[in-house]
Amino acid sequence: MTIASDYQNDVANYWNAERNPVNLRLGDVTGIYHHHYGIGEVDWSVLDAADDVGREEAIITELHRLENAQARLLLGHLGNIRPEHRLLDAGSGRGGSSIMANAAFGCRVDGVSISQAQVDFANDQAAKRNVSDKVRFHLKNMLDTGFEDGAFQAIWNNESTMYVVLEDLFAEHSRLLARGGRYVTITGCYNDVYGLPSKAVSVINAHYVCDIHPRSGYFRAMAANRLVPVSVIDLTAETIPYWELRQKAAVATGIEDTFLQAYRDGSFQYLLIAADRV
Repeated sequence: MTIASDYQNDVANYWNAERNPVNLRLGDVTGIYHHHYGIGEVDWSVLDAADDVGREEAIITELHRLENAQARLLLGHLGNIRPEHRLLDAGSGRGGSSIMANAAFGCRVDGVSISQAQVDFANDQAAKRNVSDKVRFHLKNMLDTGFEDGAFQAIWNNESTMYVVLEDLFAEHSRLLARGGRYVTITGCYNDVYGLPSKAVSVINAHYVCDIHPRSGYFRAMAANRLVPVSVIDLTAETIPYWELRQKAAVATGIEDTFLQAYRDGSFQYLLIAADRV
């Protein structure tokens, strides 16, 4: 069953209806569509365009460059991927990271989402790029995909773990990964040192209909499911410039101030975690 709860039905409905310009206009720059944020230093000269239209287009292009940089960082932690390998993009959105993975490694990539609209959009993008034989998107639940045991050399979640129970997710990933395979996530998590979720984190949860996990929850759930971390990178400082630029864009959604507050007061962190299946 793809939809296993009322909450998952709400999430599917949210993404089926989502047509946010901050996702679509950025993707229009290169035809690579993401549902995640960006990292890296901003080229602030984009604000110097002579007119409002030129300035906005420059900002959009720069935001897209930063979100592609984030995806490349994640893919760079998947390990030694060869063309004969198979990868899984869990919570694949409109498919940008999967298409980038195929271009980088030449291997087969499967993406799963509980949003039919996302699956259809992503498959259309794969067809337009003539990679449908290698890149396929499925209406499946990442907690119960139905794929065979040990089928994948690498699996990733790019900002999608906050929609599921981590123990259930990592149990399924552990089942699907070949021994020695690699799991990578980039995710926002609340900082255990700060204490319980801050007001800003709660606002983010409400905005995206999600449930942000504590940092410690990732490592507990991984340890319980034979996933041993090999790399943990705090990207919080790296993502703040993206949000500072997005504040100035016409596609801003109003959540930008909240993200910046949460990152700056230490209650929220942006992490990359890579782990091996043992």
